[in-house]
Amino acid sequence: MSSSVMNAAKKAMEKSIEAQKKELQRVRTGRASVSLLDEVMVDYYGTPTPLNQVGTLAVPEARLITIQPWEKNLIPEIEKAIFKADLGLNPASDGQLVRINIPPLTEERRKEMVKVVRRMAEDTKVAIRNARRDANEALKKLQKDKEITEDDQKRGEKEIQDLTDQYVTLADEVVDKKEKEIMEI
Repeated sequence: MSSSVMNAAKKAMEKSIEAQKKELQRVRTGRASVSLLDEVMVDYYGTPTPLNQVGTLAVPEARLITIQPWEKNLIPEIEKAIFKADLGLNPASDGQLVRINIPPLTEERRKEMVKVVRRMAEDTKVAIRNARRDANEALKKLQKDKEITEDDQKRGEKEIQDLTDQYVTLADEVVDKKEKEIMEI
């Protein structure tokens, strides 16, 4: 019984880490990355469509993203969508290709970004601790319903705490890596 509680806690913690990684991809580091444009929706004949479904996105240089639309008449719509997304990016086109130069981040802006990343990490840790709390409550309920012994409950709580510590450390490692990426010039 307690193994199902452990598996549920592990899945919840893994989801927290995956969500953190996905969220961190959207944080600008000064390097070009097509993930910056994941949330951009282009008006494709009246239907909001993700940018990566109306053209080919590429990063030919460290500070440049190019978008090769599959239909040339979409270039103005793509530029409009990038402006509307309020990413602080200025697209420019030559009639064939949309280019987005990624300006370097100032030192002050980098420090602000690190603070944002740390806040995201704290949110992830809270989610991990919530998974721990839920698992411990499930173990207490199992013990109360006499499905497991008190010793099994204590053992399970210790295993869940070890798992929590492991995932909190992993969350810190992910954030440290992103901080280094942000502060890199």
